[in-house]
Amino acid sequence: MSENYKVIDSTVPTFITITVVDWVDLLVRPNYFSILDESLNYCIKEKGLSVHAYVYMTSHIHLIVTAFDGELQGVIRDFKKFTSKKLIEAIKEYPESRRETNYSVCNADDTT
Repeated sequence: MSENYKVIDSTVPTFITITVVDWVDLLVRPNYFSILDESLNYCIKEKGLSVHAYVYMTSHIHLIVTAFDGELQGVIRDFKKFTSKKLIEAIKEYPESRRETNYSVCNADDTT
């Protein structure tokens, strides 16, 4: 890892972006947001993470965080590891269902 991407002082608010592999639009279901919420809340309560701001996007999340009780890199590593396992379980448990829909096609010449 480049020195440019290492957290030097975990007590200073740090901007972090965490992405889904290949920027896939995974985070589109409410239960996935619940997993993110649970993971962040666990890190707040148990690992000393302080979340100043966050936003969930469909393929990534942005955080402004500090970690007073531990190393921020370690907390984020654990957050990503736990969250990814939970998301994979949720995907397997509730696979996305896309039903084929029959659409009627009308020609511009149709008068019926």
